[in-house]
Amino acid sequence: MTAATYQRVVLASRPRGEVQPDNFRIESAQLPELADGQVLVRNHYLSLDPYMRGRMSEAKSYAASQAIGETMIGGTAGEVLASKHPKFAVGDKVVGMLGWAEMGVADGATLRRVDTTHIPLSAYLGVVGMPGMTAWYGLNQIMMPKEGETILVSAASGAVGSAVGQLARLKGCRAVGIAGGPEKCAYVVDELGFDACIDYKAGKLAEDLAAATPDGIDAIFENVGGAGFDAALPRMNAFGRIALCGLIAGYNGDEVPIRNMRYMLTSRLTVRGFIVSEHMDLWPQGLGELGQLVAGGKIKYRETVAPGLASAPDAFIGLLKGRNFGKQLVKLI
Repeated sequence: MTAATYQRVVLASRPRGEVQPDNFRIESAQLPELADGQVLVRNHYLSLDPYMRGRMSEAKSYAASQAIGETMIGGTAGEVLASKHPKFAVGDKVVGMLGWAEMGVADGATLRRVDTTHIPLSAYLGVVGMPGMTAWYGLNQIMMPKEGETILVSAASGAVGSAVGQLARLKGCRAVGIAGGPEKCAYVVDELGFDACIDYKAGKLAEDLAAATPDGIDAIFENVGGAGFDAALPRMNAFGRIALCGLIAGYNGDEVPIRNMRYMLTSRLTVRGFIVSEHMDLWPQGLGELGQLVAGGKIKYRETVAPGLASAPDAFIGLLKGRNFGKQLVKLI
């Protein structure tokens, strides 16, 4: 018997600067009756991602702001409890956007059924989900790496960056990462197979970057902005490509100046920002390739899993501070 109510996390207030726990509130909500074409899903995992910080703001962006008092936006992976949609049956595993909640009702057209025979359910929120697809798109459609080229990846131990470097290595490129702390850098090199990783916390960004990229940099996958990106621009080779995925350094409202912008001109660089959800036509191809690579053990990934719905706010704050390894999830079941 399905419960008539469920727990959810709503946005209680908009952050001023850094996100705080009291920006969120846990509350009970009533389950609506299923209409034709709808599916009731019990969420097993919630996805926490940096883009959510932007949605919490009222500033102009590529998508509407998260509404106050409504369920926090976010990807989910779970199991169908009831269905009035012909393509979904009770027990199916599905991925959707039901937000920070124990369960929810969704239009079946917004859900994707997934096969957990060879790929764990949680991976469909990470390396075989939106983060993996972000890596795949930025690398293949914008950076367009050629064998032997050097690519630089910021936030290299995160869900997106870790996939970018491994995909680049599979194409015969030299992959150099930037991460925070010796433990993360060791993971990037020893487990993910990057050729080098620069610890931005060591205080020698320019020097370490030069040592790790003796032949310059041909393409950058930028997740952070700030000092690392600024230090990389003088190292770019002529006609380099930059996939601008995120600017975590400025997500709390801080300015993210680019002091070395002149190199965009003198090195004739191509810089392109992108939102992966605007390229859904390529998702079947990208997710298909990623699924095969993960199932075949050719791409590795790591997850940081917080237990229970109540842990979501603190886990999200930790994500924004770089405390996670790989993909940040909340496990509900």
